[in-house]
Amino acid sequence: MSAVPAPIRMSGRWTLDDRLAEQVHAVPVELPPGTRAFTVELSYDRSSGVLDLGCEGPAGFRGWSGGARSRYTIAPGWATPGYLPGEPEAGVWRVLLGLYRIPFAGLPYELTVTPHATPPPGPGSPPLPGPPAPSSAVVPASALRGLPELDGRRWRAGELHAHTVHSDGSLTVAELAVLARSEGLDFLAVTDHNTVSHHAELPGVASAAGITLIPGQEVTTDLGHANAFGDLGWIDFREPPDAWARAVREGGGLLSVNHPLAADCAWRHPFTERPRTAEIWHSGWWDRTWGAPLSWAQAWRDDLVFVGGGDYHRPEENHPPGAPCTWVLAEGHGAGPAIVEGVRAGRTAVSAGPLGPLLLRHGDEFLVLGGDGLVLWGPEHRSVIRGDRVTLPARPGPHRLETTRNEVMALCT
Repeated sequence: MSAVPAPIRMSGRWTLDDRLAEQVHAVPVELPPGTRAFTVELSYDRSSGVLDLGCEGPAGFRGWSGGARSRYTIAPGWATPGYLPGEPEAGVWRVLLGLYRIPFAGLPYELTVTPHATPPPGPGSPPLPGPPAPSSAVVPASALRGLPELDGRRWRAGELHAHTVHSDGSLTVAELAVLARSEGLDFLAVTDHNTVSHHAELPGVASAAGITLIPGQEVTTDLGHANAFGDLGWIDFREPPDAWARAVREGGGLLSVNHPLAADCAWRHPFTERPRTAEIWHSGWWDRTWGAPLSWAQAWRDDLVFVGGGDYHRPEENHPPGAPCTWVLAEGHGAGPAIVEGVRAGRTAVSAGPLGPLLLRHGDEFLVLGGDGLVLWGPEHRSVIRGDRVTLPARPGPHRLETTRNEVMALCT
């Protein structure tokens, strides 16, 4: 019988100088021979600061949980959400620590790495969702609203920014998918922070829940966040944004700047070439008479593609997936790649919710639904909407629907 490996304990103190020198630091640890799994535990005074947690093996990235967890396990057949399972390879591993908030006095920490000669039992796979219960809420909003086709394309309603237990959300992938489906959404991008461990679950859950699930990653740093859409593998958030853009482009995906005006998560990174897609309508835009998001969009690029993002984390936030709702004119049955291509092509619109007032650029026309009494604003055109289903000649440039008190109700690229 092999001896039980002893835990490896390390401690130190991170300083404000350490944080300014580099956002993410690596603590090396060499696992003893015969290690089949291991557990990492981080301890520090959470009332004094915030440390993010992750893992990199000799063969590369193995996971990230940010500040949401203080413990993870990696084993051959399972791993803590946010981490990739697999046999631990021999060599030097690196416990990744992000110095997110460090006080002036410094922040002491302790790390314990426990090797396992026998892999511990996993928590079990979350059950796949059953078919949604029949109800009017399950019918997609795109079908309820009677939207026309255009050249074989159909409008699809969805959410492009949501989190699960794989980062700092409270729902499993399956629970989130069923919730999004119940809100009448056709598609949902699962964009957990700095990890792709959720990607493996998406195909099975999508089939069971009856919703298109798009693989995503919210690339998250101190100076801004961006969503990488597509089956791209992991995007290294420690690299500069130009490297993210290059990796996403080479992988055939799409990069979108998130909540560019969101307090300390506002976008402050430089770009050699600014992405054409940005989350202009975020769930944090509570007062939509505030014109800063539209001003930022105008300054960023004159051909910017508008998308929305609910940034869903947990039910108690009281805004469901799809608030705001992004509409995409997509090919075929609206599979994930078709949704991404529709966004790339600029065939998008954003509404407050799946059934809210809607402004679509539909070929040579604007189609306005539920906009009676609202005002259509564009770069060179303004008109009052009269009626609940109205078509007007389309004009160039981004347009919006507003109330008489200048509250934004819908956007279209």
